[in-house]
Amino acid sequence: MRILVVGAGATGGFFGALLVKAGRDVTFLVRPNRAAALRERGLRLTGLGEEEVITPQLVTAAELTAPYDLVLLSVKATALQQAIDDVAPAIGPRTSIVPLLNGMAQLGELTARFGARPVLGGVAKVVTTLNAEGDIVRLASLAHLEIGEQDGSPSARLEDLRTVLEGAGITVGVPEDIVAAMWHKWVFITTIGAVTCLMRGTVGDVNAVPGGSAFALAVLAEAGAVAAAAGYTVPEGQLDVIGRMVTQDAPFASSLYRDVVAGHPTEAEHIFGDFLDHARTLRVDTPLLDLATLHLRVHQHRAAEATEASGRPSEAA
Repeated sequence: MRILVVGAGATGGFFGALLVKAGRDVTFLVRPNRAAALRERGLRLTGLGEEEVITPQLVTAAELTAPYDLVLLSVKATALQQAIDDVAPAIGPRTSIVPLLNGMAQLGELTARFGARPVLGGVAKVVTTLNAEGDIVRLASLAHLEIGEQDGSPSARLEDLRTVLEGAGITVGVPEDIVAAMWHKWVFITTIGAVTCLMRGTVGDVNAVPGGSAFALAVLAEAGAVAAAAGYTVPEGQLDVIGRMVTQDAPFASSLYRDVVAGHPTEAEHIFGDFLDHARTLRVDTPLLDLATLHLRVHQHRAAEATEASGRPSEAA
């Protein structure tokens, strides 16, 4: 099976590296600048465990000419439209596309471009980040993917994909309702992002002060209410797990928070803006999430101004 990983960042680079190490046929679709860096340094895994250097097969959009069997789409939401254009030559009649983005809008955008058949739902659970050199830093050993047909039906290709992905240090789940699983992760991402970004601190920082834990649980209640109104109620056990995570005394933070602290653009509209659009349509009040979204939009405005002033193009993959 020929696998194309679109993007070699903290998520796609990590899963792609695991697949390369397991002997899978993996190529990374990256922007020219990222390709040059990877050819010079290799794809490096650091942090938890021993440092590893992978020599990846690379292709840029201009060099992409033939279809692949599996496309793992793992770019930032801000680069989604460009990535869809870039990856088009890789999509054939038997291609399966698994988007590993947070939120839900990617399903509609991919389906509009390529049709419903190739587009699967996907959830990635991993704790990684990129350092200043572009190396992938493992912060925990978690490496889990969930995949499923958008309509919830069983299919032979899901089992084929599970076989290919497993055995590479990746655990793979095939839930009965992948769309519900994506909504449930959306609740988690929105909650942890709002708590850490709005308070400008880690979960431990927030819970170290009076009122911090109550605030975190109130944010979770708002996010859970939106999912329930949409028909994707988060199971009580999952809500309890998220609640414990956002009220723990630990230096845990969201990737959104790390982007904010670094002054980078964020996925605010894809994750928060779209979530609030659902809330308004469903008539669910979300004052804390509204405030967090406004905070992130102001940050996004300032980050865009800084990028424009510097003359640097944004990196898509």
